[in-house]
Amino acid sequence: MPHVIDHRGGVRSIAVPIPDNPLGHTLVHLLETDRGPVLIDTGWDDPASWDALAAGLTACGTDVTEIHGVLVTHHHPDHHGLSARVREASGAWIAMHAADTEVVRRTREAEPGTWLTYLIGKLAAAGAPEEHLAPLYAARAEGRTRGLPDERPALPDREIVPGELLDLAGRRLRAIWTPGHTPGHVCLHLEEAHPAARPGNGRLFSGDHLLPGISPHVGLYEDPDDATVTDPLGDYLDSLERIGRLGVAEVLPAHQHAFTGAAERVAELVTHHEERLGGLRTLLAAPLTPWQLAETMTWNRPWAEIPYGSRTIAVSEAEAHLRRLVKTGLVEPVPGSEPVAYRAV
Repeated sequence: MPHVIDHRGGVRSIAVPIPDNPLGHTLVHLLETDRGPVLIDTGWDDPASWDALAAGLTACGTDVTEIHGVLVTHHHPDHHGLSARVREASGAWIAMHAADTEVVRRTREAEPGTWLTYLIGKLAAAGAPEEHLAPLYAARAEGRTRGLPDERPALPDREIVPGELLDLAGRRLRAIWTPGHTPGHVCLHLEEAHPAARPGNGRLFSGDHLLPGISPHVGLYEDPDDATVTDPLGDYLDSLERIGRLGVAEVLPAHQHAFTGAAERVAELVTHHEERLGGLRTLLAAPLTPWQLAETMTWNRPWAEIPYGSRTIAVSEAEAHLRRLVKTGLVEPVPGSEPVAYRAV
């Protein structure tokens, strides 16, 4: 049976599985409107995921062919992956923040091998060892792109504009730009009384920005054609503060489960990152490259047990923390080091 939860007030969630991923599933939310049902995210592009979404919609009393629109919180494949199939089946529009739409456009238009060349360069500059780079060199030489960003994500046809009410008949849903996890991540604030009369300012579809028991990945914003030095962790912390001030009655995230106490959860996450930044600065009493720093950081398992692809993601997160420390003047690059090492000031 499909895993469907009725959150009342014309809101339901459908658990859409993510293949071979410890998160298990994405919570795709179904929002009733006067023009038809609208999805908030769609789930991973996989046959089993599609079947779960279709079965969940049937359990909700509707069908994929009846979907009016799709609101995508961010471009990651466990959220945006099935958007193309939904649009093909229903004619639904797809909306996304402009910054993440640009990521989708780059992914679709990139020449084969461009991403591999960029990734090799980034990892080498971070101090990755040869044994980590070797498979990437081999993949580029052989023209293999498996495991790289999907080249077929749906290009959105509408823009989610932060601060504006979305054009959803009979509903008050306002977009809030919350960059950090991705440059164009949005939360969606349902500015309507809670159906169980819980105190607070409506409900929040939080995507991956605010989760009840997980700190979402914050890595670098990757663009092979843009050398701008971004600060994703700074963006994320600023975005958290904005969400904490909303005073929502309940949060409906894309993973785990619905929860209350948004302001308290925001405070926990801010404290977590402050403590982690302080711990990293202590580690940098001796100079370390981003790769060496990632090896010494605390993850959900020992470094030796972290899979190959997840190590690349971990290094990106280490670099995001380094950028925050550099921007706040607590860490500096070591002049003349190659690859560049960093040390506490």
